Amino acid sequence: MAIEPDTKNWTWVIESACPECGYDGSTVTIRDVPGIIEANATGWPGELARAGVRDRPDEDTWSALEYGAHVRDVHRKMTERLALMLAEDAPTFPNWDQDATAIEDHYGEQDPATVARELGEAAHRAARAFDNVRDDQLERTGLRSDGSAFTVATLATYYAHDPVHHLWDVRRDRA
Repeated sequence: MAIEPDTKNWTWVIESACPECGYDGSTVTIRDVPGIIEANATGWPGELARAGVRDRPDEDTWSALEYGAHVRDVHRKMTERLALMLAEDAPTFPNWDQDATAIEDHYGEQDPATVARELGEAAHRAARAFDNVRDDQLERTGLRSDGSAFTVATLATYYAHDPVHHLWDVRRDRA
């Protein structure tokens, strides 16, 4: 069953609290992000090891496994985007259709233990990459294909919301 793609522009989480998961980007700096990512990564192995990890709570919501695979890929994608921003002046990021990726990569059919391991590895790489950003690099810019502009600092704040929100999604759906 296909899930309706999320077309919301979530960049507002940079400046506001998410009313669902509680993440408040207005209180987060890039220096907080590595700790947020590392802490979040510790919650995923348990979620991905539980019974029913492949089960969707309803026809419009990903399973815990699909969310985990997505979060793994978000860590990878944001690490790539950070590297691009640090290497080039004002790059435009290649478009990433996360919903198409979920289908093409068969998120729901992947091995949960492998996803858990890869998610942890990708999270640690991302946390290190953001931790290594120097103060003189914080205002470097990059553009999403939809025109949303980020600095390195705002990309970090935006990025941290995604894994936090999706772990909240998984735990909410299980409750």
